[in-house]
Amino acid sequence: MTNLIIFWHRRDLRISDNIGLSKARQKSSQIIGLFCFDLNILERDDIAPARITYMIGCLEELKQKYQELGSKLLFIQGKPSQVIPNLAENLKAESVFWNRDVEPYSRKRDKQVIEALEEKGIHHQSYWDQLLHIPGDVMTQSGDPYKVYTPFWNNLSQQKKASIPRDINSLEGLSETELKEGKKVGIIELPSATELGFSWDNPLILSPGETAAKEKLEYFCDSAINDYQEQRNFPAIEGTSQLSAALKFGAIGIRKVWQATVNLYENSRSDETRENIKTWQKELAWREFYQHCLYFFPELAQGPYREEFKAFPWDNNEENFQAWCEGKTGYPIVDAAMRQLNETGWMHNRCRMIVASFLTKDLMINWQWGEKYFMQQLIDGDLASNNGGWQWSASSGMDPKPLRIFNPASQAQKYDPDGEYIRQWLPELSSLDTGDLVTGEISPIDCHSCGYPQPIVDHQQQQRKFKQRYKEIKQVN
Repeated sequence: MTNLIIFWHRRDLRISDNIGLSKARQKSSQIIGLFCFDLNILERDDIAPARITYMIGCLEELKQKYQELGSKLLFIQGKPSQVIPNLAENLKAESVFWNRDVEPYSRKRDKQVIEALEEKGIHHQSYWDQLLHIPGDVMTQSGDPYKVYTPFWNNLSQQKKASIPRDINSLEGLSETELKEGKKVGIIELPSATELGFSWDNPLILSPGETAAKEKLEYFCDSAINDYQEQRNFPAIEGTSQLSAALKFGAIGIRKVWQATVNLYENSRSDETRENIKTWQKELAWREFYQHCLYFFPELAQGPYREEFKAFPWDNNEENFQAWCEGKTGYPIVDAAMRQLNETGWMHNRCRMIVASFLTKDLMINWQWGEKYFMQQLIDGDLASNNGGWQWSASSGMDPKPLRIFNPASQAQKYDPDGEYIRQWLPELSSLDTGDLVTGEISPIDCHSCGYPQPIVDHQQQQRKFKQRYKEIKQVN
């Protein structure tokens, strides 16, 4: 009797530190990997070419890893609830294993796959892998999910983390006969991003795959983490880990990343270094917080958490939105950040907050427009983190201080004081005085000679307008 297990990869494109795959290996040595190109995802209108390109690169390496272990990673395309049970039945697989996800669509999809597998009498098993703590483990004293980050962090930081599973050293795959059977139900070759309809020709900020992610983690832990608390907010400095895409697709396991911070902390002899490490741990916990929030409050994906924001009178000026998307607002720090996003598929986190505040508080455009545009561009676009960040910036989300308005000039003066970041992404302004660059007070003559737009709105005026509208909706609600 066969004990073939199909392991369905989704957001865990790696072999090591993979909870579900490790559990499968404990049950059987005959395991094949499977990745399904889900048309329900690929045909959405918020998929970034850079993200698909990175994902394909991760799959290329994962395919190679399976071959080195003695098995194969198979690819299939279609509706998961149809193609996965059909393949499992055709290959006479005993079980299908996978790791769970917090996103509403993923949970609905998995329920449909489970029902289809059970109809065919095929066993299934799923685990939590992409989180340090499974939903329900980090709760308030009254047993409710947290809605505020700081107490969530205080609880999470005190809890013991799951250990990293042992490495898998060998697997058994399929015979040639079995592979031929699989091809009858739609096994395909790994497509390129272009073949899937996505074109990305620029370099990726992080090379795809598990190997590159591990190297990036080691590099960060050997260098930038020592000054992380100070340098993480300066976009001209490479002061962040840049591991967000790897965590999004699971090219590296969150437990491995966390354990790296623990090892550094324990071996550090400096209070300052320990503070830097703790600050990065808190950033990793923000990711965790937003994932837990989306799990317990799936309605976040559809709109604002705060009731009053459901009726907020946004301006939603299409022309201003287009200027924001293209980096042509006349606010240098905003435009530099948007150019970085458009050219690299990535944006520094400090700049994400600046441009999000500008879109919602200065242009008074619905944050969901920006949320979607980010997902159309970001290599690390993740529903939970992106939605959480946008709702934080818009003041519509879970936040004890709901009204924050970033002044683009003061942000640039504080975090790009020499105008280095602005000059990098707005080369047409590179010869201008640094003071003019960071304040955004560029004369009309200089704007004209540089081919750069004058500000499309007045920050002070828009700030007053937003505060008034916010006050009015608070009074109504």
